[in-house]
Amino acid sequence: MIVISAASGALGRLVVDRLRTRGDVVAAVRDPARAPEGVQVRRGDYDDPASLREAFDGAARLLLISSPELDPARRISQHLAAVAAAKDVRVGAIAYTSFLGADTTPTGVTEAHHATEKAILDSGLPYTMLRHPYYSEAFLPRVSGGELTSSTGGRGLNTAFRSDLAEAAANVLTGDGHLGRAYDFTGPLWSYPELARTLGLTYREVPDAGPGPMSWLNTQVRMGALERQSDDLERVLGRPAEHVADRLRR
Repeated sequence: MIVISAASGALGRLVVDRLRTRGDVVAAVRDPARAPEGVQVRRGDYDDPASLREAFDGAARLLLISSPELDPARRISQHLAAVAAAKDVRVGAIAYTSFLGADTTPTGVTEAHHATEKAILDSGLPYTMLRHPYYSEAFLPRVSGGELTSSTGGRGLNTAFRSDLAEAAANVLTGDGHLGRAYDFTGPLWSYPELARTLGLTYREVPDAGPGPMSWLNTQVRMGALERQSDDLERVLGRPAEHVADRLRR
């Protein structure tokens, strides 16, 4: 039996869809009314450890999808409760959707992921770390009047689509040779100027619109922080990951 935590979220639903024909799948969700249809459902609330033990009980494999909580302290508490529950009921193995750099950077975006990876290692459970990049969906450009604009300084982005990350997770959960591994998933490197040329558009660099999450992300891109590359995602998928240009063409 494979249990998917946070299965009512965007990534969780995609993973469940890809596992429907691969075995016995259980969707663990905070609110069963919002669970994916067509699979067994159990209540598993990150803020309710008892519900997590019930949700994870009997799992040969568990996909622990990271909480959407933004506060690092609360997110860490939720994740540690989930790892403790998995250990208590002796799940066969745990795969965790971590973030690139969580193994080396214990602060900022990776703080909760670093703490969770450590807890999983300390638990003694067989594991696989799935370190995600930023999702491509958050960076899809808006095109107006044949022009594409951004505030990224022309630097590269290693983002990946949720659909590819979900398929990779499904492959790890149902395949052999993944235990004890940590995968650094990145999509094909792309940039907004390159994207404009590919699509036959004009590119223009514009100033940041002001403070906010995207402004912070644009700063990270301009610093080259999203240019790290790995072939892990392609190898786990068994094919190239989808390029942003191909998604936009469709």
